[in-house]
Amino acid sequence: MEGSTASDMASEKPNPSHHSTGAVQMRVKNANSHHDRLSQSKSMILSENVKVPEPVVEKEGYLLKARIADGGKKLRKNWSTSWVVLTARKMEFYKESKQPALANLKPGYKPECVDLCGARIEWTSEKSSRKNVFQITTVSGNEFLLQSDIDFLILDWFHAIKNAIDRLPKEQSCTSRNLEFKLRRSSSIELLNSLDTESKEPKPEHRKSLIFRLNYSASDTNDRNRVKSRLKKFISRRPSLKTLQEKGLIKDQIFGSHLHLVCEHEKSTVPQFVRLCIKTVERRGLDVDGIYRVSGNLATIQKLRFVVNQEEKLNLDDSQWEDIHVVTGALKMFFRELPEPLFPYCFFEQFVEAIKIQDNATRIKSIRTLVKKLPRPNYETMKILFEHLKKIAAKESVNLMSTQSLGIVFGPTLLRPEKETGNMAVHMLYQNQIVELMLSEYSKIFGSEED
Repeated sequence: MEGSTASDMASEKPNPSHHSTGAVQMRVKNANSHHDRLSQSKSMILSENVKVPEPVVEKEGYLLKARIADGGKKLRKNWSTSWVVLTARKMEFYKESKQPALANLKPGYKPECVDLCGARIEWTSEKSSRKNVFQITTVSGNEFLLQSDIDFLILDWFHAIKNAIDRLPKEQSCTSRNLEFKLRRSSSIELLNSLDTESKEPKPEHRKSLIFRLNYSASDTNDRNRVKSRLKKFISRRPSLKTLQEKGLIKDQIFGSHLHLVCEHEKSTVPQFVRLCIKTVERRGLDVDGIYRVSGNLATIQKLRFVVNQEEKLNLDDSQWEDIHVVTGALKMFFRELPEPLFPYCFFEQFVEAIKIQDNATRIKSIRTLVKKLPRPNYETMKILFEHLKKIAAKESVNLMSTQSLGIVFGPTLLRPEKETGNMAVHMLYQNQIVELMLSEYSKIFGSEED
């Protein structure tokens, strides 16, 4: 009776094992889904750490390299041969070739790397006495000089690097993109570490920091937008340059101004600074070895530049300007920073065509005709400058500066095209020849009577 009653009761009651099994299955399913979500989150984050394929090499080869600034701090120039590798975004400098047959790199060796995003590239004749030198300046303030004696080789490198820089985003977007990438990578790694802690309940402080990191990008964007808005208001309310000049807070600049504006301000046809430099060099620099070829201390030259722009009276006999190469360096910088060179852009091609003429007499006559057509400030300044350089060349036996040497120094400074083209090496040759001819035939070109 009791047995039958028990069996009947068992048949009427639901099976508890069935419910417990179902509950276990649900818990296992939930646990599995939790781990699935965790592994999915990990896979999404770890996808950032997937190894990126090696960038395509656009150009590589040996060049002479000198690093002259690190983060804006000037360094001593030290030339060395480097194997240069150019990719779409950066340049790498190796001590040896990366080619397997020539590679001899120590384990763990890391090449010197240059990020080209936002960088500037330009030819320079002031930073080195070597020929065919161009400079690369990065966003972070690093400066490099690259050089080769082979004209077509260095020209090919210049255009390859310039094209790579032009294809990259500008400095501002480049910097912000790098910052966002670093923040994203940092947040992802920290988030992965947080998720890696099995199924333990995170501590309250960890939970708060995780929430802060997830909201950081949004708040950072809002801060940037606020700063941009304030900057726009500040810029729109700032006084104009003319107002500041009228109040005497900003004086008319000498360096970087158009030649005719400087002359108009001084009521002259030749800038006073040019006359003063020439007078100083002729008094104590005609016999100096390598005058105008040897570079002065750049920091002192910049100081002199600042003094000229801020003060009306200048004494080049002051002890701080005792190095004559500082004076010559400042004079060359004045002509190099003219918005339009001493030989105006519109005359460049005409002078190049004139120097190509084979007959010497016809060539001199053509150059003379072009010189006479120049605006008066350009003509008068050119006349006094070339007369001065002629005196330098007359002392060639002492200062070792021939008309050819002076042509190499002053050609690219006084005469350049408005837009650089693929004929840069050829143009440099003509620039030097024009200056050299005008020095050799000074009396015929600047004389009052035609021969």
